[in-house]
Amino acid sequence: MKNRLKVLRAERDWSQADLAERLHVSRQTVNAVETGKYEPSLSLAFRMARLFGQRIEDIFQPEVSNTSESPA
Repeated sequence: MKNRLKVLRAERDWSQADLAERLHVSRQTVNAVETGKYEPSLSLAFRMARLFGQRIEDIFQPEVSNTSESPA
């Protein structure tokens, strides 16, 4: 899953530690989400969206797969 977390954080001049404190998670969690190594729980995704004043869909986007489905 791709996300805009790093961009949103940078726009506010927040470090990963700053964001982690605001979300009540570890800095390592913020890093793992930003790098795509960890997908946040729904609860954490909602907290992120609320913090940035965005919809979850505006922060997180599914990866586009290389397989295309044929129309039925």
